Amino acid sequence: MGRAAKLERNAAGIETAIGILKQRFGDRLQTGASVREQHGHTTTWIENQSPDAVVFAASTEEVAEIVATCAAHRVPVIPFGTGTSLEGHVNAPAGGVCIDLGQMNRILAVNEGDLDCIVQPGVTREQLNTHLRDKGLFFPIDPGANASLGGMAATRASGTNAVRYGTMKDNVLSLEAVMPDGRIIRTGHRAKKSSAGYDLTRLLIGAEGTLGVITELTLRLHGIPEAITSARCSFPSVDAACQAVMATIQYGVPVARIELLDQLSVRAANAYSGLDLPETPLLLLEFHGSDAGAAEQAETFGDIAGEFGGTGFAATATVEERNKLWQARHDMYWASLQLRPGARGISTDVCVPISRLAECVTAAQDKAAELGLLAPVVGHVGDGNFHTLLLIDMDSPDEVAKAEDFVGWLNDLAISMEGTCTGEHGIGQGKKPYLARELGPAVDYMRAIKAALDPHDIMNPGKIV
Repeated sequence: MGRAAKLERNAAGIETAIGILKQRFGDRLQTGASVREQHGHTTTWIENQSPDAVVFAASTEEVAEIVATCAAHRVPVIPFGTGTSLEGHVNAPAGGVCIDLGQMNRILAVNEGDLDCIVQPGVTREQLNTHLRDKGLFFPIDPGANASLGGMAATRASGTNAVRYGTMKDNVLSLEAVMPDGRIIRTGHRAKKSSAGYDLTRLLIGAEGTLGVITELTLRLHGIPEAITSARCSFPSVDAACQAVMATIQYGVPVARIELLDQLSVRAANAYSGLDLPETPLLLLEFHGSDAGAAEQAETFGDIAGEFGGTGFAATATVEERNKLWQARHDMYWASLQLRPGARGISTDVCVPISRLAECVTAAQDKAAELGLLAPVVGHVGDGNFHTLLLIDMDSPDEVAKAEDFVGWLNDLAISMEGTCTGEHGIGQGKKPYLARELGPAVDYMRAIKAALDPHDIMNPGKIV
């Protein structure tokens, strides 16, 4: 863990392609060390593997030109959005050309009557929702970071609202993409459903740039709810909190968000965000609907929570109070780092069936304690997904080895529970060893698809398969 694999480097082809692209794009092609390192940056412990050049593309046609040039000289292409991915997705293990899509950040159309919009890949989720606010619409996928929508589709992101609104695969109607030979394709149109051929939209969602570069997205939108109620409730143990989550989902309460913070995370949130919560496991929830409906949902949850020892239940529809709670949740990464100043935060995630959630979270806490690791837990537990943030001294080989053992153990545990080694972070480089354990021979068919579409393996090589 932390040592990224090296792939064979086509030095002559890279030099030739960069020369051609430099003539075409001028100052929009950068080869400075700091720019290249920034575009190989990864927020995990996998070492930085920088590309040889970064091109700042401004249109689909430019992306196609870049890919075609790289294809002609068999040079790797690495798409880059905002660089918030967690498993080494933007590293360049064989060098090559990074395409920065940040300048492709226009909202092309909003079709209010049809509840959809068309955007370029560099548009961020916060940018889109700011644009939509006055129209009474919103895009619900919220992974926490202000990620680009192209990157969110490429990694099949989800987040806090997934329990009600689904993940990116449920909210993308169609895509435009540049394929490995430089051709531009469109996988569908704005119809809400289609039976026309293979579902290339879903094939590209979650492909992490290994099959093509997403250059445009048609997204499903939702109306801003008439009323939004947030609630919080403390529990005597993580197990009790998870049992309350299971009961809430099984009871059919249409909760929009249901987030778990363990005791360490609550302590961090109190210190970092100025809260005064009991330092015991906490559930944060959000309910959408009419005034009466949202209030009724919150009341129902309060009754369920009480059955599992929940205390301090409080619900609010006040915007300021709701925002304060959810901002604290979104700041958990930075808050957790304060638990051990100077440590590196290594985030890993798994997802299991709801019925195994309490068992899996509790086992993860016990394992971290056994290894002597400080590892706060947060989770989008309404769909069985949780994250452990290991706070590690990267200069300690012993701690790094223990963290590596923990991550591998947790992935294997989730798979043994008929879950997945990643609920939303993706495979990238970091979780490649666990994909075959999870899916077995199915990975051979993934490799076959990759080889058929990208025979020279130029599209984000070294990721997934």
